[in-house]
Amino acid sequence: MSSNSDTATTSAPDRTPATVEELEQEGDVAADFIEELLDIADIDGDLGLDVRAGRAYLSVEAEDDESVRVISAPDTVQALQELTRIAVQNKTGRFSRLILDIGGSRDARQTELANLVDRAIARLDDGASQASLPPMSSYERKLVHDIVAERGLTSESYGEGADRHTVIRRH
Repeated sequence: MSSNSDTATTSAPDRTPATVEELEQEGDVAADFIEELLDIADIDGDLGLDVRAGRAYLSVEAEDDESVRVISAPDTVQALQELTRIAVQNKTGRFSRLILDIGGSRDARQTELANLVDRAIARLDDGASQASLPPMSSYERKLVHDIVAERGLTSESYGEGADRHTVIRRH
């Protein structure tokens, strides 16, 4: 259970939920931005756009994984995602919670988060009353909350801004 609204998607300034049409527009703007970036960097990649769970998802894949590998490291994807969100916000005037995936980086990160949760559960099995995870983005915290719930435990987010982190406990 999260003590914040990590999964809410809103449009500025009235903070009403973004429509599917608005999310598709975000995705189109993001795709244009990423396509220009790939052209400048001379990186071949195919773009895919999806709208689900109140977010636009943009993926970059390539037949030759080596061509996108240079930009698929988690920190690089996070930085490119933030730049893309800023470009979308500048074009649409709305805050964007777009998710960018490059070369399967999101699946790899979800696997890392599952392993992190499993190590935290092991600490609980060894007698700890709770296990804190390091600070992470709202999207990653949401993934952690989902993984924790699948494992039959509870979790909450604590802290503010860049220090916001998840704490896992038994029921």
